[in-house]
Amino acid sequence: MRRLAFLLACVSLAAPAAAQDLRLGLVGTDTSHVTGFASVFNDPASPQHVPGARIVAAYRGGSPDLPSSRDRIDNFTAQLKDKYGVEIVGSIAELCARVDGVLLTSVDGRVHLAQAREIIAARKPMFIDKPLASTLDDAREIARLAKASGVAWFSTSTLRYGVTALKTGDITGVDVWGPGPLEEHHQLDLSWYAIHEAEMVFTILGRGCEEVTRIATPDADVVTCRWSDGRIGTMRALRPSAEYGAVVFRKNAKRQEVEMKTIVSSTRTLDEEIVKFFHTRVPPVPNEDTLELIAFLDAAQRSKEAAGKPMRLR
Repeated sequence: MRRLAFLLACVSLAAPAAAQDLRLGLVGTDTSHVTGFASVFNDPASPQHVPGARIVAAYRGGSPDLPSSRDRIDNFTAQLKDKYGVEIVGSIAELCARVDGVLLTSVDGRVHLAQAREIIAARKPMFIDKPLASTLDDAREIARLAKASGVAWFSTSTLRYGVTALKTGDITGVDVWGPGPLEEHHQLDLSWYAIHEAEMVFTILGRGCEEVTRIATPDADVVTCRWSDGRIGTMRALRPSAEYGAVVFRKNAKRQEVEMKTIVSSTRTLDEEIVKFFHTRVPPVPNEDTLELIAFLDAAQRSKEAAGKPMRLR
């Protein structure tokens, strides 16, 4: 019996400990994304369940001057608390003390820098939901602060994962389209929703955009961008709404090939990437890619304000 007990003890010591779910917190409960994350991470019965993390706490935040925040925050906060057992706390500092990582989910990009500053001060890795920020300067300051403190972060749209399979062959250009509602409070107005289309362009063509031209009408915005190697990308933001789509141009030995696709966002892939990121601290999307995307939106805004004059990225 003693020998059996000894062997069992040895097996117990040798066996790896069961992986613990990471404790995640939400900053900003004024978007449907928060209940989506809670369902995926906290509900094992959900067909979309992603193991490895759990939402345990949330800070309300909210923007009283933004209807999409003000009019929805109470409902989403109540669902988090009552349906998913998430603790609602009174400050970002209190939240950071309870979690291993933070999802910055405030729907209003204007508050992201101030909120990210507190998260970075607490040395917590973070995923920043779109838009990264409402201005290029804010985006760059978030990146600077995080780098100085050694805090890992990333930000992306689910549409990035909808076009990944199109990145094959010798791509010479791409045209994408999708919904483009604008938000008057955001200095970069395309960052509010057309950031999804921008993600599609940059996922397919990568970094290297040099010059941007934007034509704006009440019904649509068309943004043309020239890459340093001669490739051309265009994105069309349609109002009030539209499906997502893309046309990819490829060159073979004899002619240009054209492929047209309807694009569907992939929330499942992003959810898996988020959990992996919080375990590894390795961003699945390079921060430099995200910052160039915001610089592209900044150039598009300056082009609009200059009546369509071409603008270089700054």
